[in-house]
Amino acid sequence: MPPVLFRDIRVFDGHDVRPRTSVLVDGGRIAAVGDDLTASGADVVPGAGRTLLPGLIDAHVHITSSGLRHGFAFGVTTQLDMFADPAVLRVVRAEAARGGAVSDVRSAGIGATAPGGHPAQLVHHGLFGPFPALASRSDAPAFVAARVAEGSDYLKVFASSVPGEGHRPSLTADAVAALVAAAHEHGLLAVVHAMDVRSALAAVRAGADGLAHLPFDRPPGPGFAAELAARDVFVVPTLTVLESFCGRPGACGPEATRVLDPAALANLAAPMAPEAADGYAAGYAAGAVAPLARAGVCVLAGTDAGAPGTAHGLSLHRELALLVEAGLTPRAALTAATSAPARRFGLADRGEIAVGKRADLVVVAGDPLTDIYATRRLVAVCREGVLHEGGAG
Repeated sequence: MPPVLFRDIRVFDGHDVRPRTSVLVDGGRIAAVGDDLTASGADVVPGAGRTLLPGLIDAHVHITSSGLRHGFAFGVTTQLDMFADPAVLRVVRAEAARGGAVSDVRSAGIGATAPGGHPAQLVHHGLFGPFPALASRSDAPAFVAARVAEGSDYLKVFASSVPGEGHRPSLTADAVAALVAAAHEHGLLAVVHAMDVRSALAAVRAGADGLAHLPFDRPPGPGFAAELAARDVFVVPTLTVLESFCGRPGACGPEATRVLDPAALANLAAPMAPEAADGYAAGYAAGAVAPLARAGVCVLAGTDAGAPGTAHGLSLHRELALLVEAGLTPRAALTAATSAPARRFGLADRGEIAVGKRADLVVVAGDPLTDIYATRRLVAVCREGVLHEGGAG
């Protein structure tokens, strides 16, 4: 595998931007960053009018084999799965480990929920096989130990149902706290699904490391941001899927039809019924993004890809645009999809363009630091130093 030299290109390194420099990749890692780099026998990628980004990270997906391919085609080189059947996950992990034009993946495996609680309806619809639930807080240590044995990288906890489900059982605050404590004993992050403000605050007070969504049953209010900041809790707004809850389908441009298969296109075009979110509004969550960022809360970009109205890879570009519309700068939005999720999920080898880091990289035409829509104009995607030209752009 020859070295790859990205020459005289604008670089966003996961934190800051360098208007013009060069990046040398060799042996699957970033070998050098600086001006006037040369490398004998290297494949040269010209940088004029282009920007080099770390490979994008989607911090909330539900992964499938096709999702690995679709995500990568849109520059998402790592996907963080938030619920998966262990048998399916073994197949997906094996495919990711073989490399090629697919995303890498990390997963929570089976999430913790109450008997009959969300997402038990997926079993009823044949989308998952039966999975264990927690009858009481005393079940927490054994539940978490089983997830560790299955290879889960972090713990997902369901502290609420979703709009439109009716009154499904939910874990008690004591059970959530017990799960968080058990996860921490095993060195795992505890990421909590809570779609209403009350449940989200209860999860934060129970010690959750992060929220898998922003609640959208009402405006969270200034105290919400202050409490998350004080406890160093990260949040994945998933504005894309909240739009879907409110009846808005995912955007389907020409880049989608070139990459996505018919099943993925159908899922993208089929949002959830708007009446399901009666009383909920995506705008409540969007309105909380800028106050959270100003308070110092770590915001991560994630989509809930796999849910109705979303698509792996494509939806992350929609999420970046929504984060900017909600008040983040383009640089902050790009950080939310690169270095920030890598740091919070302990992925020390990626998310930044720096010497020694894994060479998962994306080349786009234009400058996403001034126009976030430039992330959609993919020129090439690089996984561990192997360049795949074209992408979905």
